[in-house]
Amino acid sequence: MKHRYPFVCLDFKINQELLDVNVHPTKMEIRFRNGREIYEQIVNKGETTTMDVRTYLEQQQIHPQLIHAVEEFRNQYPVEEKVKYRVTEPMMPFYGTEILEMGIAALLQKENLLLSGSKATGKNILAENLAWIFGRPSYNISFHVNTGSGDLIGTDTFEDNQVKLRKGSIYQCAEYGGFGILDEINMAKNDAVSVLHATLDYRRSIDVPGYDKIDLHPATRFIGTMNYGYAGTKELNEALVSRFLVIQMPDQNEETLEKIFTTFFPDGKPEAIEQFIGLFLDLQKKAENGEISTKALDLRGILASLRAIKQGLHPSLAVRMGVINKCFDGFEKEIVEDVVMTRIPEEWTAAQVF
Repeated sequence: MKHRYPFVCLDFKINQELLDVNVHPTKMEIRFRNGREIYEQIVNKGETTTMDVRTYLEQQQIHPQLIHAVEEFRNQYPVEEKVKYRVTEPMMPFYGTEILEMGIAALLQKENLLLSGSKATGKNILAENLAWIFGRPSYNISFHVNTGSGDLIGTDTFEDNQVKLRKGSIYQCAEYGGFGILDEINMAKNDAVSVLHATLDYRRSIDVPGYDKIDLHPATRFIGTMNYGYAGTKELNEALVSRFLVIQMPDQNEETLEKIFTTFFPDGKPEAIEQFIGLFLDLQKKAENGEISTKALDLRGILASLRAIKQGLHPSLAVRMGVINKCFDGFEKEIVEDVVMTRIPEEWTAAQVF
C-alpha cells in the first residue's frame, strides 16, 4: 500500500482474549481470532455512519434548494450539549424522494406532519430520518389509552424538600428544540390530545398548570404517526387534524425493499434475498385482498429472521419465529405457512442465504 493509498488509523476496543500477539518476532503484526467478523463490522459500520446528511439527500435526488435550506436550518439552530445524545442516526435510511421532499418542505415552514398509512410502510423510519436530517434531538411519545396530559407535559414531584415539575417529553421537546414523534396518535385519550392543541397551532406554546407558560423553541416540530382503522384506534377530531399536514404513506414496492434488504444484509446471497423480498410482497398482497390480517405482514419480523439466519439458525425455523408464529388463528396460520413455503424451501440452510 505504500505510496499508493492513504494511511488510515482505526481506534477501537476489543477483548484481549480475541487477539494473538505472538505472530511476528518483532510484534509488527497481530492476529484476530474472529477476523472475518471484525472485518464485516468495520466495513458495514463505515457504510452506514460515514454518510453525511448532504450526501444522503443528494443520493435521494432531493431538490438542491431544499438541501440548502436544511443546511441553513442546522446552522441556525445548534443543539445544546446536554441533549446531543438524542440526535441519533436512524436505524436505516428512508427511500422515497417525493415523500422526503414533502416532509422536508413542510418542516422548514414550521408545519407539523401526520404520517398515515398501513403497517410496514415506514412511518417511524421516515420520522427518525427527518429528525436526523434536521439535526434535532428526538423525543418519542408512544400514545395508548392510558396516556394522560401529565405524561406529556409533566407531573409534580417532591425533590430537595420542595415541589418541582418533573418535565414530560413534550415539555422537554419544546424547551430544547426537539422533534417530537407522536407515535400512534389516534390511540390517545381526548384529554391528552387537547393538551397538544395550543402546542401544535400558531400559538406554539404550552400552558403548564401551576407553572408559567412556555413558548416552543423555534426549531421544535412534531411528527405524528397513525394506523387508520386498527383495533384500539379512533377517529381524530378535525381540530387536531387541521394542525398537521398529512402524508399518506404508500405501500412498499420491490425497488424500495431491495434497497432496504441490501442495506441491512450486503453479504446476503442475491437469489435468497430476492425470495425474502418476494415473501413480503406476497403477504402484502394477501393482506390487501383480505385473505389474511396484517399480523404476518411484518417487515421487522422478516429482517429479524434474516439476522437469526445469519447467526446460523435454520431458515425455516427463523421464518417461523419472525412471520408464521405471529398468526394465532389456525386457518390464517396455514395460509401464511403456504406462502412462506413457496418462497423459503424447507431444505434451505443458512449457508444458502449468507
